[in-house]
Amino acid sequence: MRILVCVKRVPSPGAKINVSEDGQSVDTTNLGFTTSPHEECALEEAVQIAEREEGVVAVLTLGPAEAEEQLRYAASVGATEIILIPTDGSDWDPQRTASAIAAAIEDSESEHGTYDLILFGNESADAGGFQVGIRVANKLGRPMVNGIKGIDLEGDEVVARREVDGGFEVYRMPRPAMLGIKEGINLPRYPTMRGRLASKKVELSQSEVDGSLGDQGSVRLHQPTETVSETVILGTDESAAAAVVDMLEEIGVLS
Repeated sequence: MRILVCVKRVPSPGAKINVSEDGQSVDTTNLGFTTSPHEECALEEAVQIAEREEGVVAVLTLGPAEAEEQLRYAASVGATEIILIPTDGSDWDPQRTASAIAAAIEDSESEHGTYDLILFGNESADAGGFQVGIRVANKLGRPMVNGIKGIDLEGDEVVARREVDGGFEVYRMPRPAMLGIKEGINLPRYPTMRGRLASKKVELSQSEVDGSLGDQGSVRLHQPTETVSETVILGTDESAAAAVVDMLEEIGVLS
């Protein structure tokens, strides 16, 4: 079984994001980067499936040369093939991104064989557009469902579960299929020292493809006004009880 996971290099969650003076890009000075959390879970799910099915996991990303760091991390936890679509680091619109990824997948499949399963994160941690995976599936003519929190393989079918109020929706799709994985489907593993050393030996493949420009464009990034919250300690022993009651009455919890 061959599985491909598409990941994205994004600013570390919780980091302070600053916008450039012209409002056209994010100021990456002193900014750490990682893989989107949904995609970390997608990678873990792919590795688990590959371990059960004696398969292989490839990981692909589109981004600057520095995105090799995220690919090496994927290799340290079980990926055996890593593919980079190099860019100059500027943001690409979803249509162009999807076009390039679809072309890179077709190139890889023509050389190594069809991917039985292609996994995306439900959405990226930075843009949160929910678009690229669906657009790639459309270009490749393959079925895709987003929001997945459970995967089973039954013969030539993929059975995917999406959580809804009170239960799950169950989807059956023929392979090859594509899924958008949601955080919480599993608990991603940490790389071992052996895995980190092995990841340095995995060959990096570069796919020199360039998607056509789409109709979407960024006008300007807006830095929201920061709000400062203040913490007031009402007490450290039973003497704080009266202050707590007064506060609850003030906010209308008690009447």
